[in-house]
Amino acid sequence: MRDGYPLAYRRFEGPKGAPLVMLIHGSGWHGMQFTGLARQLSARATVLAPDLRGHGTAPGNRGDIDYLDQFEDDLHDLITATKTPGQKVVLGGHSSGGGLVVRFAGGQYGDTLDGAILLAPYLKHDAPTTRARSGSWAVVQTRRLIGLSILNALHIRALNHLPVVQFRMPQVVLDGPLGDTATTRYSYRLNTGFAPRNDFLADAARLPRFLLVVGAQDEAFVAEAYAPTLTAVTDKGRYVTVGDVNHLGIVDAPQTAEAIEEFLDEL
Repeated sequence: MRDGYPLAYRRFEGPKGAPLVMLIHGSGWHGMQFTGLARQLSARATVLAPDLRGHGTAPGNRGDIDYLDQFEDDLHDLITATKTPGQKVVLGGHSSGGGLVVRFAGGQYGDTLDGAILLAPYLKHDAPTTRARSGSWAVVQTRRLIGLSILNALHIRALNHLPVVQFRMPQVVLDGPLGDTATTRYSYRLNTGFAPRNDFLADAARLPRFLLVVGAQDEAFVAEAYAPTLTAVTDKGRYVTVGDVNHLGIVDAPQTAEAIEEFLDEL
């Protein structure tokens, strides 16, 4: 990255001239969650699955970043380093990763994208799509979060390294062979930079052509609320709800791969 940080990512080579698809993991985990999906999509695209800064096997400062917009800078740096001339770029993400895609589209690098893939994306804690406490996955230190938000509105950022959210990572994961690669809490600046801005609809309005896929049994988000929420600001989306699939299951559901393949073919 531009500051010398060695960002880890997995690359699944696709056909010559195929689009570049970058898949962003959800909160607490890393790019390995996309291994199965990326292998399948590599028949149509070159797929990258990075471990965001603060995550994975070599996180740097686990659960933290240096400033609010650093994820956007990192993704732009990775695109710049790997994109070939004339290659189309599609940014995709699951859960918080999907929220980061929306944030990226609404930020200074949004014009980089030719398409977006949103898998059960986190839009904001108060979005109509979000269930209370995100289905009990996240434990938020609400008073601290509000206090730091007020300080940041006053341009006081000295305390942005403080943790504000902790995840209820399943114990079976923490005790497993990859338990030490999980990230169980986020600082204020990482948590803020991993989601759309406060006016999330303004970020969403700048999305390029996109595909949104969500499971009908999603525990964290309200599947049927995505289309009415986003169509209020953009007509560029296609919405697919997969029955009998939950929040984590949507990544490897066969219907998800089929929908993405169709999206890439049309792109």
